[in-house]
Amino acid sequence: MVTLEGKGERSVREITEKQCYLELLLCIFISILSFSIVTILLHSPTSPSIFPHITHPIHHHLFILNYYYYYHYYHYYIYMLLLHSLFTTFSSLFFLIIMSSLFCTCIVAACMSITCDSDHSFSSKRRSRVTNFASNATSQFNTPFISSLYGSTIHALITSLQPNFNHKQRRLSSHSHSGKATALPLQPAQEVTSTKKPRAKQRRVVVTGLGVVTPLGHDPDVFYNNLLNGVSGISEIEAFDCADFPTRIAGEIKSFSTEGWVAPKLSKRMDKFMLYMLTAGKKALVDGGITKDVMDELNKEKCGVLIGSGMGGMKVFSDAIEVLQISSYKKLNPFSVPFAITNMGSAMLAIDLGWMGPNYSISTACATSNFCILSAANHIIRGDVDVMLCGGSDAAILPIGLGGFVACSTLSKRNTDPAKASRPWDIDRDGFVMGEGAGVLLLEELEHAKKRGANIYAEFLGGSFTSDAYHVTEPCPDGAGVILCIEKALAESGISKEDVNYINAHATSTPAGDLKEYQALIHCFGQNPEIRVNSTKSMIGHLLGAAGAVEAVATIQAIKTGWVHPNINLENPDKGVDAKVLVGPTKERLDIKVALSNSFGFGGHNSSIIFAPYK
Repeated sequence: MVTLEGKGERSVREITEKQCYLELLLCIFISILSFSIVTILLHSPTSPSIFPHITHPIHHHLFILNYYYYYHYYHYYIYMLLLHSLFTTFSSLFFLIIMSSLFCTCIVAACMSITCDSDHSFSSKRRSRVTNFASNATSQFNTPFISSLYGSTIHALITSLQPNFNHKQRRLSSHSHSGKATALPLQPAQEVTSTKKPRAKQRRVVVTGLGVVTPLGHDPDVFYNNLLNGVSGISEIEAFDCADFPTRIAGEIKSFSTEGWVAPKLSKRMDKFMLYMLTAGKKALVDGGITKDVMDELNKEKCGVLIGSGMGGMKVFSDAIEVLQISSYKKLNPFSVPFAITNMGSAMLAIDLGWMGPNYSISTACATSNFCILSAANHIIRGDVDVMLCGGSDAAILPIGLGGFVACSTLSKRNTDPAKASRPWDIDRDGFVMGEGAGVLLLEELEHAKKRGANIYAEFLGGSFTSDAYHVTEPCPDGAGVILCIEKALAESGISKEDVNYINAHATSTPAGDLKEYQALIHCFGQNPEIRVNSTKSMIGHLLGAAGAVEAVATIQAIKTGWVHPNINLENPDKGVDAKVLVGPTKERLDIKVALSNSFGFGGHNSSIIFAPYK
């Protein structure tokens, strides 16, 4: 039942048949009484008719009497003329007011009858009786006092109101000033209850495959073993001459081959972010046991791809600009636009696999991957698909990419010792280090994975997105957006903060960002000595749009192996950080109960996703 809020709360269905009849009869009685009074006034011997066809014999006598006064009693004429005018004006105005009241009364009566018509307690016979009675009331306007045109217009107006009061659904409207909700009793509550479907059990999402292309290796196990051993993938940039740049280091991929993963003809045309994405995506399929036979049995309409990019095809775009500068548009690569836009990696992978489910990309800067992973999981939970490839890819170590971040004053300038440049939470941190690569997860609906005998790495519990709504590049000073994001992720996942004992932080090694995230974690989890926190970026740098997916792979590998990787370069922890919750310079054994992975991006985009061992 929908009720009105506030003092005197009552059900919206308390308008009964008796109330409708009584109010309708009262309106009609007032109308008849008013009409009678007007009629008496208009036909009295002291007031002439205002309508030509309404006459009375005494009016002629009054007319002669007026002339008599004019000739014989001149000084009384003014008085009589004023009295005559007053009566005429008063009668006319009173008549118009009463007729307007009668018009409004009939409209109200019709509306009331239609409202009663929707009440569940009325039988069809009684409903039709009230509605017809109200409709017949309008026919009373077809009198000599008003033309038939006006009568038909009023009747049409009342009739046109009926559909607006005869909806099949209940409408609620809230008012910010009073805080109360109003409702139109347009459908019985019993009907709403009877048609409500029982809530189905939520579909569970599991991770069955992993694929990576990173500065520390292109296999999930190789990649994670390097992390556990504290190996740094950051070195001097070799892709181009950056001698004139204040930053000359990055987490660059030195050797990479698409052989066996991407057709040679395409690999020559595509941007590197697409090559990384396609390779990591297909490796995730192989890792997940999606062989050719399994692929043939998959329902392609229930399989989708959602892999994003924060920067897109910057190399293809940059090359196109260079061609325009030295030549003309006629020399442009016809794929300059298709291979530069962020969605094309997902599109090419779906085309290659023949997967016809959801296929798009999300671009939310450095939070891109987490947005894609959570959105892909939601597609599975809703039943849109059974299988999703999701993650992120970026390849922005180019003059334009490096120069852009240098202009933002966000990069480390520790060029003499690249391996020590990325140092999250260390007091000597001076900015992040760019990285490149791709990470892709194969997500499946639990029963679908079990049916095909898939190896399950972990279960995806849920996540959240929020916005700082504060600044283009700077984090919100009070961390409100990050705190909200973490708390919502916990709520959506149905777990308590005490269950979380591992956090893969966003921590990029910037002076402001690391501290703000740490403060948000303390706000959400308190001083919990069981929680261990680390940052994968200390060894591979910041992979931008791919960061969240690669760090999700690291998180899942931690669940799988029972080991969490170290925070390298954390030599002098910031004074605002309690180093007891941070993983030290070497790997640590940890039986993970629930793991949280954070990713935040320019524009105030916040994302948190949660994994746990599959049980």
